Amino acid sequence: MATTTGRPATVGTEPMGALVQAPRRRWRPGLMLIGLMLTAFAGLATAWLVASSAHRVDVLVVARDVPYGSVLGADDVMITAVGVDPVVGTVPASDLSTVVGQVAASDLHAGQLLTPGQVRQDGPPGAGQVLVALPVPADRFPAGGLHAGDRLLVADAPVSGGDVPTTTPATFRASVVRVGEPDLNGVVVLDVVAQEADGPALAARAASGRFALVLLGGSGQ
Repeated sequence: MATTTGRPATVGTEPMGALVQAPRRRWRPGLMLIGLMLTAFAGLATAWLVASSAHRVDVLVVARDVPYGSVLGADDVMITAVGVDPVVGTVPASDLSTVVGQVAASDLHAGQLLTPGQVRQDGPPGAGQVLVALPVPADRFPAGGLHAGDRLLVADAPVSGGDVPTTTPATFRASVVRVGEPDLNGVVVLDVVAQEADGPALAARAASGRFALVLLGGSGQ
């Protein structure tokens, strides 16, 4: 009977049961430096966010859309806490009672921060101006619509089906203050402001319906 010894089989000069050592990791100081920099940056960012949130102030923000020339009500503005740069003009929350009752000096949109120049004490018409309501039929209303602040020329127009005038028609400058909802016949009433001297002539054309609108460039508030 063959006998065996307790020695392990070998390949070459090394025993097959010998442990294989894992390669030793090389030390990479560059990676460690990058990790330290990222950690430091994260700490600075966190500190900046904490500092920013600590300097939040209560200001007024527009709660819902307010057309140009409209009086602001208590439901049109609300208080919110924000962190803003000091150079950004805002209206402090303490001015809420003062702002309510003032007039929008431009179209205000929900969510925007209220700035001092967007409200004023007096609404249209201002000194030397008149407000005239112009009923505009659907076939004479611009397809692109009109908005508060749009600048118009209100021009004389012939009777329906009449000949085109051979002379330059009279025109009157006006600015849109408010655009009404169309009635059952599609007629939209525009509140416009014009120079006081043009008030009677505009009112006469509003009553007769013999006018056409020309939208001027640079319109809108």
